[in-house]
Amino acid sequence: MKLRTLPGLALARGNWPVTVALLFLVAAIWMPPLTLPRGTVRYMVVFDVTQSMNAEDMGNPEAPVGRLAYARGAMREALKHLPCGSEVGWAVFADYRALPLLTPLEVCANYEVLLSSLDRIDSRMAWVNASSITKGLYWTLRMASSMGADTSVVFITDGHESPPLRPSEHSMLNVTPGKAGGWLVGVGGDTPVPIPKSDPDGNRLGYWRADEVVQLDAGSGAMVRGQSHEHLSALQEAHLASLARQAGLGYRRLAAPEALTSALLDERLAQRKPVRTDLRWMPGLLALVLLTGHFFPAVGRLSLHRFSGRGKPKPSA
Repeated sequence: MKLRTLPGLALARGNWPVTVALLFLVAAIWMPPLTLPRGTVRYMVVFDVTQSMNAEDMGNPEAPVGRLAYARGAMREALKHLPCGSEVGWAVFADYRALPLLTPLEVCANYEVLLSSLDRIDSRMAWVNASSITKGLYWTLRMASSMGADTSVVFITDGHESPPLRPSEHSMLNVTPGKAGGWLVGVGGDTPVPIPKSDPDGNRLGYWRADEVVQLDAGSGAMVRGQSHEHLSALQEAHLASLARQAGLGYRRLAAPEALTSALLDERLAQRKPVRTDLRWMPGLLALVLLTGHFFPAVGRLSLHRFSGRGKPKPSA
């Protein structure tokens, strides 16, 4: 029996699908990336790393996780869905400032770098225990502005102000609404829970007590100790939604990881730009379809048989 080589089989009569499939495979190997216009985003993502973000009231009620850990997990999931050409950077917030850790990097070429650096963001990065969200959002917008007009912000926080704000301090000053686009993302539960207390190395020391934190007297608006419940923390959604409106940002509650993904993919924040796009999967897929149909025709006939309904059993009389 005379054996034929693969090219010989491909050129034989009736084997045209193999010939075309080989051409597609060659294209899949040698085809260079193409530069195509694509909608991309550029974000500076700021994580609140103060100790209230360690409060465990997210995820499964039977095994809740900390707010910061939940936010990192949601961001890890969102990175999978951002289109190539998009750029993401990290910053952390404490006191009243946001400190950049990593300027925006292209997500596809630097995916592993972004993931590894994201996993290292925790409350040990906080330089003080104070958390002035209102001032911090102002400085976050300034930071994003300094990185270019196309940089949007994503500020993830529970909105817990420490020390608490007086009634006259809830408004932002010197902010031009809409100058920097993006999202203020709230994370946390509705029921106040104790705030874990930890040392600079991240070791748990119990929970903050009422006499250890500055409280706000509801009647006089004066700063006092031990007369309120600032040692407990819940998502301050109304406060964050108000700040978002003042700053011209969108507000999104991180009730599920998908909420962050959909926010980051908002087309209103996307900009079209030329991106090197790898399309080698297309001829590779076409080659697979042709070879499957040629060498395993029964698979195609079985699929058609099922979809046509002829394979269903006849009803009994």
